[in-house]
Amino acid sequence: MKILVSGSTGLIGSALVECVRGKAHEVIRLARSQGHTAEREVLWNPSTGTIEPGELEGLDAVVHLAGENIAAGRWTRSRKRAIRDSRILSTRLLSEALAKLERPPKVLVSTSAIGYYGNRGDELLNEDTAPGPDFLADVCKAWEEAAAPAAAKGIRVVHPRFGVVLSAAGGALKKMLAPFQMGVGGILGNGRQYMSWIEIGDAVEAVHHLLVTESLRGPVNVVSPRPVTNRTFTKTLGAVLRRPTVFPMPSPMVRLVFGEMGEGLLLASQRVEPRKLIASAYAFRYPDLEGALRHRLGK
Repeated sequence: MKILVSGSTGLIGSALVECVRGKAHEVIRLARSQGHTAEREVLWNPSTGTIEPGELEGLDAVVHLAGENIAAGRWTRSRKRAIRDSRILSTRLLSEALAKLERPPKVLVSTSAIGYYGNRGDELLNEDTAPGPDFLADVCKAWEEAAAPAAAKGIRVVHPRFGVVLSAAGGALKKMLAPFQMGVGGILGNGRQYMSWIEIGDAVEAVHHLLVTESLRGPVNVVSPRPVTNRTFTKTLGAVLRRPTVFPMPSPMVRLVFGEMGEGLLLASQRVEPRKLIASAYAFRYPDLEGALRHRLGK
């Protein structure tokens, strides 16, 4: 397949490029500026609404992963606007451009996140669960809706709702490693909040599965079938690293240090099941947390 990828230098994007290249697919990068990669590049700028539509003809598939890092800092008003605009404006621009093509791609995989569900305690969540009422839920809902022009064109649109992606190269796990390795890691809040996670290799293999499985469309939860509480995650990571985990951070401290971001990312509970992936016979390589951590950390 000839696959266009946005966000190709990010945590998931870079791993996805390696994955699909290894399966003999051709990768084209959707980028803001000309880079120095081996792949062909198509230029765009979501902020100004510019894209090269002629370069999009003849694609087989598009994977849209671009978006501001939600964990890069406190959610100030301007930061929240950047998070929202980076997702919605880029998705709308891309989907409208694809809808105007004479030869549109067969499938658009336009990313989303389990933040769609909000803070739900121990409720078991699947793709039919209603969205939550908070900032991330509002963003995810509008983010998915922004791909409507592509769906109206007849393109099969799939929204992978990613959980916490585990990789030592970046993301949440990389940020946890230093304090845990120093022996100052600990439970966040009361530790009972659920964390739905996915090992990075499974994450990109799941995206490829979405590309080639024609029965899949709409939201698809991309998470392990075995979510864990923060307490279990903390104890498992400590055991894998052979470090104590005796320095908890109570909820008030989380809110004080991280503000609304801490409430939305560290204290929110999302117990998510990958119902559609399981029903479509996707085979998880690392469904268990300990195995995933040992694989990624070489332990």
